[in-house]
Amino acid sequence: MDAATKKQLKINAMKIRMGAIEGVFNAKSGHPGGSLSIAELLSFLYFKEMKIDPSNPDDPNRDRFVLSKGHCAPALYAALALRGYFSTDLLKTLRKPDSFLQGHPEMKHTPGVDMTTGSLGQGISAAAGMAKGAKLQNKDFRVYAILGDGELEEGQVWEAAMFAAHYQLDNLCAVVDYNGLQIDGCLKEVCSPEPIPEKFAAFGWHVIQIDGHDLDQIEAAYAEARTVKGKPTVIISRGTKGKYVSFMENKASWHGSAPNAEQYEQAMAELKAILEKIEMEG
Repeated sequence: MDAATKKQLKINAMKIRMGAIEGVFNAKSGHPGGSLSIAELLSFLYFKEMKIDPSNPDDPNRDRFVLSKGHCAPALYAALALRGYFSTDLLKTLRKPDSFLQGHPEMKHTPGVDMTTGSLGQGISAAAGMAKGAKLQNKDFRVYAILGDGELEEGQVWEAAMFAAHYQLDNLCAVVDYNGLQIDGCLKEVCSPEPIPEKFAAFGWHVIQIDGHDLDQIEAAYAEARTVKGKPTVIISRGTKGKYVSFMENKASWHGSAPNAEQYEQAMAELKAILEKIEMEG
């Protein structure tokens, strides 16, 4: 990609992080850690990869996105707001009773949300169903999904993986946010689903492995996925939980904890400093 596009995607990723922190802080609850680890992925999807139109969110020919790890809704909402589906001011209403920005994505009331998710394993199943539906209707839209690595402990994920490979759903591209941590601690210690790449390959998927914070690698992975025929693609995206907030990075305790006022100020100051540095780049 050209330098200007890459710079803007970096800026968007930092704004997604700031929006996620804003939402969780104002809600006094939520999931910041995993939201911060998928910011570059969401920035690329919503501002370069997907065929979408915020002015027509129900376009039947649009690409679909399913946040299978639905607890990371704060990042999704920040991306949707930044893309123009609704005002960024609404991020402060996260989890409020009268807000359509609830703790997990809800498709009936939230513009831009293609699938209600929250119960882990069900999102990737729905995404596979969408991809199969496109095939049955001879539609050329693509379906994208992001799963958590801890989510792979759910048996339903592997049922969906088997289904997608059996029906040769080459219009489905899933990403595993492989940050190594889940709510109870280290992935390898809680209930390891590893080896993750080898398991997806054994289920008949095309496997790509990347650094999930490297936009060049993200671009190359999605480009490769579009060339794959006869099988679904999974991108194993290695990232850092709590990325770019010093006291949140690689801390399982920030999976589902909200920052207090002092922590909020520190987190936003750190993210703003990085954002300003990116904006100053040539």
